[in-house]
Amino acid sequence: MFTLATTRMSSKGQAVIPEEIRRRLGLKAGSQFVVVGEKDTLILKAISPPSMEEFDDLIAEARRQARLAGLRRSDITAAIAKARGHR
Repeated sequence: MFTLATTRMSSKGQAVIPEEIRRRLGLKAGSQFVVVGEKDTLILKAISPPSMEEFDDLIAEARRQARLAGLRRSDITAAIAKARGHR
């Protein structure tokens, strides 16, 4: 169920997220968001770092995709050296 609320932006560009919405979404001080703006629409999407289990799953999938693409460890080392300007 959606909660409708209004808020104002301060002179510093800060806006308050109403308490009921913060509580319902479990938002705390320091919560991070992706901000998307287009014409008169503003979207805040809460983001959080993955859990260790999710991170392990992401790494396993990245390794699987690298194997399927034929990527070798030496390819990664070379790409890092090139990006750092060590050619």
